[in-house]
Amino acid sequence: MTRNTNIAVTAAILSMICVQGGASFAKQLFPAIGPIATTTLRIGLSAIILYCINRPKFLSFNKKQWFYCAIYGVGIAVMNLIFYMAIERIPLGLGVTIEFVGPLFLAFALSRQWLDVLWASLACIGILLIVPWQSNGIDLLGLFYALLAGAFWAVYIIMGSKVSKVMEGRQAVTTGMIIATAFILPFALWDGAIMNLDLNLFGKGLLVAILSSALPFSLDMVALGKLPTKTFSILTSLQPAFGAFSGLLFLREYLTLSQWLSVACVVLASIGSTVFSKKSKNKVETQ
Repeated sequence: MTRNTNIAVTAAILSMICVQGGASFAKQLFPAIGPIATTTLRIGLSAIILYCINRPKFLSFNKKQWFYCAIYGVGIAVMNLIFYMAIERIPLGLGVTIEFVGPLFLAFALSRQWLDVLWASLACIGILLIVPWQSNGIDLLGLFYALLAGAFWAVYIIMGSKVSKVMEGRQAVTTGMIIATAFILPFALWDGAIMNLDLNLFGKGLLVAILSSALPFSLDMVALGKLPTKTFSILTSLQPAFGAFSGLLFLREYLTLSQWLSVACVVLASIGSTVFSKKSKNKVETQ
């Protein structure tokens, strides 16, 4: 690989480590302030950081841009809140794996390739391996929250695509995060746990915001600027595996063999779908 490719791959891997490490640190805040306050801290502090970096020009936005940003921002808030509610109840690796099914099945739904049936089946096997058919200590409500978070992740992808077509990406992300903060703040005030913040908890919340948003966004920009979309997508498919390892390393969350097989099925389904859909697309374009 060339030096630029090495840098880009390293940036993509570091981005995933940051995201899953941020989720691990966020989970450590749950006993003190709960998932609602943790989500508010992550989104709110990320919004402040991104605003200071990008300085969106609000006065230049039209009604369509504001409308798309509003739905995009609400999607960010709900997706992150429900995901944190999920990993409060189930291991991080399982939460990421189940949530990842949302964008994976969105890709299948938008595809017209028969081979995607195979990858969808593999992903389904992965989910079936997680479902607690016998009493194995997996929280059913946590599984449901993770699936719901995956659905909102798919909505987030759709709205992200729409908003990126009507305005510059950094402006959209920053504005979306600010709207997400405004949306979730009343829930945090109602919950009341955010009032228990001290300097130590605030510092951990700031670390979560940097690891989960500010750093990954910057690293992804480096990777996307130097890597083909296919390569970047394949690397992103490793998110469930990084989530499982992050949970094991930082939270001492041990998965069973069937749960590790579930993670592997979803990762392979995502990689297979990415690789073969790109090959088919390229074949069509060259004909």
